[in-house]
Amino acid sequence: MSRPLRTVLVGANGRMGLAIEQAAARTGGFDLIHRVGRENLARLEQDLDGLQADLIIDFSSPDALRDVARLCGLRRIPLLSGTTGITAQTEEQLNDAARHTALLHTANTSLGVAMLRRLVTLASSALPTSFDIEVVETHHRLKKDAPSGTAKLLAQAAHQGRAASAVMEQARFGHFAPRAEGEIGMAALRGGDVIGEHTVHFLGDGERLELTHRATDRSLFANGALTAGRWLVAQPPGRYTMDNLFGG
Repeated sequence: MSRPLRTVLVGANGRMGLAIEQAAARTGGFDLIHRVGRENLARLEQDLDGLQADLIIDFSSPDALRDVARLCGLRRIPLLSGTTGITAQTEEQLNDAARHTALLHTANTSLGVAMLRRLVTLASSALPTSFDIEVVETHHRLKKDAPSGTAKLLAQAAHQGRAASAVMEQARFGHFAPRAEGEIGMAALRGGDVIGEHTVHFLGDGERLELTHRATDRSLFANGALTAGRWLVAQPPGRYTMDNLFGG
């Protein structure tokens, strides 16, 4: 599509919404025809009638995402969403919408994290199960959830590589049994102004492999979202991941 993508931004007054608007102004190729904040979410269905949108980018809330996904399915508008903390009900709505339009939902829109996920799956499937896997993430002191959505994404990638032999273990404290083979652990650190750091440790006997992603500028998430949105509008209906941008 040679003309700018007519884009509706949902969650426009949030941190990521503002970053995406700034990134779109820098990079070009996007015409933000409508900005939706919390105060006008209820009017989205009415507003879409005359907009002829090519794409909806959503960084809102789990409850709002259900309605956004429903509307995207009805109007057959591709949806790129980075909203986290979704429920099983929202997941069901996303699957339903994806039967009618292209839909990409992810906990992290970083291209580097997408590649890290691929590398984690490869390493966990190739290395023997005697290598223990631990995911450690660090974020700023104000982050409310732990472990992060990205840490869960990476743990799931490791689980996928190990298949049925893996057991998820989110936290350890106090007295516990020795580490079981195949266990995948997660730990969260909080402090300072850290944007985001994720390391997947593969701990063997006499050696270890560490795969790390460090975010040093929040704009990388906005840039990744725009790259994914540009790719998504050319896809047929279905559920996609950031991994698909690399042909996965």
